[in-house]
Amino acid sequence: MIENTQLDPEFGPQFRCGECDWVGNYIGDFVAHRDPKASIAEERKAPSFPIRELTYWLDGDKKVTELKEQIMLELERDPLWRVSDHPNLTLAETRERAMKKIRRLADQATSRPLEETMVRMSIISVVDPGFWTRFGVHFGLFFGALQGQASPAQLAYWMEKGAFTMQGVTGCFGMTELGHGSNVAGLETIATFDPNTDEFIVHSPTITATKWWIGGAAHTATHCAVYAQLLVGGKRYGTKTFVVQLRDTQTFELMPGVNIGDLGKKMGRDQIDNGWIRFTHVRIPRSHMLMKHTKVMRSGEVIEPPLAQLAYGALIQGRVSMVGDSANVAKRALTIATRYASVRRQFSDGTPGALETKLIDYPIHQHRLLPLMAQTFAMIFAAREMNTSYLQLMSQLNELGDAKGAAVDAAIKNLKETHATSAGLKAFCTWMCLNIIDQCRQSLGGHGYSAYTGLSQAYSDFAVHCTWEGDNTILTLQCGRYLVATALEARKGQPLPENLAYLKDAIKSGMVLETKPFSGKSAAEVSSLAALKAAWSSVAANAIVNAVRDFEAGVAKGLSKDNAYEFSSASRLHAARMHTYTYLLHRFVAQVEQSPAALRPILTLLAQLFGAHSAVQHSGEFLQAGFYSGAQIETLKAFVNDACAQIRKDAVPLTDAFDYSDYVINSPLGRYDGDVYEKYFELVTILNPQKPVPYFDSLIRPLLERTNESQSGPELEIDQE
Repeated sequence: MIENTQLDPEFGPQFRCGECDWVGNYIGDFVAHRDPKASIAEERKAPSFPIRELTYWLDGDKKVTELKEQIMLELERDPLWRVSDHPNLTLAETRERAMKKIRRLADQATSRPLEETMVRMSIISVVDPGFWTRFGVHFGLFFGALQGQASPAQLAYWMEKGAFTMQGVTGCFGMTELGHGSNVAGLETIATFDPNTDEFIVHSPTITATKWWIGGAAHTATHCAVYAQLLVGGKRYGTKTFVVQLRDTQTFELMPGVNIGDLGKKMGRDQIDNGWIRFTHVRIPRSHMLMKHTKVMRSGEVIEPPLAQLAYGALIQGRVSMVGDSANVAKRALTIATRYASVRRQFSDGTPGALETKLIDYPIHQHRLLPLMAQTFAMIFAAREMNTSYLQLMSQLNELGDAKGAAVDAAIKNLKETHATSAGLKAFCTWMCLNIIDQCRQSLGGHGYSAYTGLSQAYSDFAVHCTWEGDNTILTLQCGRYLVATALEARKGQPLPENLAYLKDAIKSGMVLETKPFSGKSAAEVSSLAALKAAWSSVAANAIVNAVRDFEAGVAKGLSKDNAYEFSSASRLHAARMHTYTYLLHRFVAQVEQSPAALRPILTLLAQLFGAHSAVQHSGEFLQAGFYSGAQIETLKAFVNDACAQIRKDAVPLTDAFDYSDYVINSPLGRYDGDVYEKYFELVTILNPQKPVPYFDSLIRPLLERTNESQSGPELEIDQE
């Protein structure tokens, strides 16, 4: 209710709110102070770029956007895909609902075009990440193992058995063990060839050989792609993949020698029925070893491929997908936090009747969110480039056939580079996304702690990304090892891959890097994309050179090659971090240069913010490398402040360009229309209706009505003291 009170001689008519102490001179201010929907509408009045055009650019093209919107609407209108009540479901209810969705989606996934299925799954990975994983265990991991490691005849056999359509076969992926995770070569499960029966005997010889964290094992899977040590004639041939039947497909009883248990409740993703598996002398046909690469003949002869590492090309896919998943989840988190910051008002300048200030208008809040926005765009574009590189690699590997010589050498070189790049990106993008989720959650204040506002569960669900498909620290060290090895090979005359072209000067100088200090002084010079690319290239080169020196120092001490790599592990990890940030910036700039003209200014500013903010966070490295001076770092800090202030005007339009519907956002605080308080209150009250306290009579009443016999005796008369 608004009251027209009096005429101010200087400002005109004065208005007072009938429901609080607000007083002001503008009817628009009255509407804004009471209505968060008006607050967020203000944010969309004058974007500096065409929102829809940015959506098309991020998605790839208009057709993908339209398909995405169609799928989001389909999911929203399907009662089975209700997600607003997830926080209140029990473990059993969560798993059962996920299984109902699998039944529905299995037919869609195998009958619709691949492009549509991929878009659908990218949306589902944000809407219901636990289901996405449970579904992906079969189609991504189990069937992916068949595609990548089965011979053509074996793949045809398993396709006919129903492995692709989940008709007769539901699969899981048995790599991790109780005692081994990242060290696949150290797995203890054994597959021993019995030439008398033409079978393999799969066995778990120790408690630590128990397969652990196997998604789908507890309730769902009939078969498992088991990673085990191949043992033929008493000789070990390394870890290979075997398809082992776990359950009778008719009765669902466990097969002889197979023991399975449920791992129960986890930190997140309870939709997945993770379990443990132990094998006790389980016999399988020889043909159930996947033999696209290594082959075991009926005679017991083992034929190994000339280049065994080719078998690991297919394992890169999971890491590549996680870079895209990191970007998608970060988009949702930032949409919630940015929209809420645009309607939440807190504190004012003290002037009577003055509106409280939007959170997004505080410079410190801009610093909390907008560099994260720039990081998210960097991940989006890196995911695009990484996916393209992976598809090119797999095409190259599939076309090798029986090729030898230069073609194989080129494929191996590409495989090593793609493996290392995907390892570094998987690690740093998942770390980055997990931090984005938590920073966005914290920015919601106390509401961020609620299960109904969307980010507490998002954090719990996403945290596993930093562990599975390779522990992030281990993957980072693998990337660092590749960087050191590549630098050493380049010093011997081998060409540098494109992503490491910035090492050229260091190689020419014999790994003695003399950085030429940057001469620019103004903010425009210091923060230009050209300067930032050169700066990050310099820092990454310096970090790799230092890692090479540490490795060679280890060798000089008499350490073996492997131990010298361990000796230099800290510097290898640091080199991988600097290289990955450099890769992210370079890919970001490349996408800016290819972008439509109308989008280039805002994308340029975001790329500059990413490069500059990241440089400020690692300012010591830039000073050590000698590229920027202390004064130039201060100039970069001032630029970050200015860039945040500029991007703030487009903060909400940028999240709108992510094009997630309210259904996908699944948070009352991230609603498109800004109606956060009404919808938040409505959701909480609907999902938590008032009921009698079930333990009142058994616990609360006895507490309130208890007596203490020891209290009898004289009372203390304090007034007589």
